[in-house]
Amino acid sequence: MKVVVTGATGFIGSVLCRELHDQGDKIRALVMPGENYSHITPFINDVQTGNILDPDSLKDLAEGADVVFHLAARVLDYGSRQQFYGPILEGTRNMLAVSQGRAGRFVQVSSFAACGIGRHLKGQIEDDPCRKSGVPYNDAKLDAEAEVRQYNERFERGCTIIRPANVVGPRSVWVDEVCRQLWKMTGLPLIDGGRHSASLIFVNNLIDGLILAGTKDKAARQTYHLRDDWQVSWKSYLTELAALVGKKPRGRMPFSVAWHLGRFAETLCTPLSLRPPVTRLAAGIMGRNNDVSTLKAQKELGWKTRITYEEGMDRIARYVVETLLPQLTGRKSS
Repeated sequence: MKVVVTGATGFIGSVLCRELHDQGDKIRALVMPGENYSHITPFINDVQTGNILDPDSLKDLAEGADVVFHLAARVLDYGSRQQFYGPILEGTRNMLAVSQGRAGRFVQVSSFAACGIGRHLKGQIEDDPCRKSGVPYNDAKLDAEAEVRQYNERFERGCTIIRPANVVGPRSVWVDEVCRQLWKMTGLPLIDGGRHSASLIFVNNLIDGLILAGTKDKAARQTYHLRDDWQVSWKSYLTELAALVGKKPRGRMPFSVAWHLGRFAETLCTPLSLRPPVTRLAAGIMGRNNDVSTLKAQKELGWKTRITYEEGMDRIARYVVETLLPQLTGRKSS
């Protein structure tokens, strides 16, 4: 199979490239000008330098591809509306335009946040109504999904939308960014006491789903939620992660307080290009139950959780101790 991967150097993209390589696929990776891609070089067959915001740089990118896996997006929890809408919506429009008629299928990596962050999503199925929340990441993902659906008939094997839960693993923002915040602060408050499900998916389990989405005929013109069946709360996950860097969560903050404080902090910090101490996106993810239903993916794709929580946390622990902690402390790993 010939595939194209955008966001190939990122956390999810690099794992996808490795898995596709291991199953014998030929991979063309899109990388930004000047971007270091040495960590994926062993897994790819071809590199095209370009920017999803520059259509001219994407010429011939998808020519002859069986599947385009579109992952490139802004994944941080803060930023201006344009910083999210540029890569997420405009970038997706550009990729769809250059891929139509050239690739067999287009797989869009969206997010469960497209359902409408800031409300409980437990049990939400793919056909349930989605809502905008005013959070740029949430809204941009939802608008991008609408664009993808308009192109369903322009690809021989249709388009498929994947909505992952909170993706964890080495290099995940839910590992790197959380550990950095913990390291800088005396503690990290638990929103609603950390009692809600963390709604996690380990990166390799997500990759299993992405590959199924790109290859299964049943996946054409469909949307799927992917979330591991782990039973773990934010309190449990954050406590275990914090312990790896010698910290622990401290204090509690009600969801409503975190949400409104996030709105206020974003208003002040975003124009100054500063990271807000709390954001609505973080509040909506950590302060609500986002256990969307994955029954459709299980039934139609045969997808299931392969890596357990214990195995996933073991891999994360090794990464934090061997790679991330030395970066935080300024010391070389032993």
